[in-house]
Amino acid sequence: MKKILSTALLATALPFAANSFAAEYVIDTKGAHADILFSVSHLGYGWVNGRFNEFEGSFSYDADKPEASTVEVTINTKSVDSNHADRDKHLRGSDFLEVEKFPEATFKSTSFKMGEGKKATLMGDLTMHGVTKPVTIDVTMSGQGKDPWGGERIGFKGTTSIAMADYDIKMNLGAASANVDLSLFIEGVKKK
Repeated sequence: MKKILSTALLATALPFAANSFAAEYVIDTKGAHADILFSVSHLGYGWVNGRFNEFEGSFSYDADKPEASTVEVTINTKSVDSNHADRDKHLRGSDFLEVEKFPEATFKSTSFKMGEGKKATLMGDLTMHGVTKPVTIDVTMSGQGKDPWGGERIGFKGTTSIAMADYDIKMNLGAASANVDLSLFIEGVKKK
């Protein structure tokens, strides 16, 4: 089971591609060329950083109509990894993700807007912990082109921030720890 990160960032990278027709891409999780990372303040004193190790997703892109680009991502919430076994057990439990009850989080894009240069804004619905809320992802295109194996790739970085309370997360560690910053590093491989 794989997690779908707010890989909606993929959709924002799509408008930067040089293709002149609609193309379908798969997020390269098999080659470990994609990451969904999170960071949250620990009581205002330090930071807890982590990742979701299992996710999958895809996106479509048409250079002539980038606003029609779409992205879908599914994340395996059980794969949360903060590099600390006891903390990860706590994150999977009833205070946070409740992974037995909510084994997946999903992102589905709703719109895409190109900005200046390689910048774009991706909007979509993030469903996590049984709650669906709109999120906005700031996207920067990394690059696009052929790989050494005869394929075509697109890469981008996306960032957003979500409030845990918006997703009915029970644990309240105070104002300093209320929001989670997400960083998405995505590389898509064009389907043949």
